[in-house]
Amino acid sequence: MIRINLLKPETKDIRENVTTQGVVEEGAKKGPNIGSLIFLILIIALGAVFFFQKKAFDRENALLATARKDKAALQYVEAKLEQQRLARASLDQKIILIENLNAQRDLAPRLMDELSRRLPEWVWLTEVVYDAKGIQIKGRALTNNLIADYISGLEASPQVMNVNLVSSTQKTTQGDQYQEFSLRAMVEKKPELVPAPAAPGPGAKPAAKKGVQP
Repeated sequence: MIRINLLKPETKDIRENVTTQGVVEEGAKKGPNIGSLIFLILIIALGAVFFFQKKAFDRENALLATARKDKAALQYVEAKLEQQRLARASLDQKIILIENLNAQRDLAPRLMDELSRRLPEWVWLTEVVYDAKGIQIKGRALTNNLIADYISGLEASPQVMNVNLVSSTQKTTQGDQYQEFSLRAMVEKKPELVPAPAAPGPGAKPAAKKGVQP
């Protein structure tokens, strides 16, 4: 006679089912707790990142505001410096103008003295005009040779250069003939000092004016 126990396998299956169900329930209980923890950590990390980014953004805004204030102050200083530069340039121009006027005032008597000293006999000056381009000389002479002598004398002068004959026209006044001439020349800006001629001694005869040969 053979006996078969049908209860033990059922018991084993029941234990296995109970054990498996418990493990599943325990896993189900632990799963949501880990996910919540990870989500909380993620929220905290995002909050920290947002906080530091906002702090950095505020710092950059503060630096930008300071830079704008500095730029406005610098523009004001640059405007003042530009005004000072323009005022100085205007003052320098006035100083140069005054110096040029003083130089011309000193040049005029020296130039007239030089033009008179170079005159040959029987040559007279009627007009002398000085401008930025040079000097224009008008006068009268008995002959063209005397005009040529005067030009040679002026070219030998340290104050006059590039002497050119503009015109020479024969004129007649009350039966007397003469040459009316016009010269153009350049003037040295800083003429050399011309020593005054020595006074003649007692009883000496005045010397006649002669043209200076080049």
